[in-house]
Amino acid sequence: MKKNIHVVGAVITNGNKILCAQRGMEKSLPGLWEFPGGKIEETETPQSALQREIQEEMHCQVAIGEQVEHTVHEYDFGVVHLTTFYCQLVEGTPVLTEHIAIRWLEAYELEQLEWAPADIPAIRKLKRTYQAQK
Repeated sequence: MKKNIHVVGAVITNGNKILCAQRGMEKSLPGLWEFPGGKIEETETPQSALQREIQEEMHCQVAIGEQVEHTVHEYDFGVVHLTTFYCQLVEGTPVLTEHIAIRWLEAYELEQLEWAPADIPAIRKLKRTYQAQK
């Protein structure tokens, strides 16, 4: 039986751009792109976990908005339950501490990157939302 891992991801927007973060080479899923975030601790809500993770990983504060997507994806190391939320930067500028690169892309550009599989349903939803607004 594989371990269930509950995580959150921040779809941080700035105008029409969305923050994309590249995982470090020493981590699982090395070099793949993701929405920054991390594990939900036992005593946390998804939103409080996301605020903590963004503060720890990127040294900035975000305001958390509505949910983008919830995805369940089975990896060799466990079953990841990923919930992504729209976020706005409130304070600070994202700093690289755990990621090796960040890029700001528009929704239609997101598929140019090689994403972690659990993030792909959110990518598709963001692209559909973008196309519907055009």
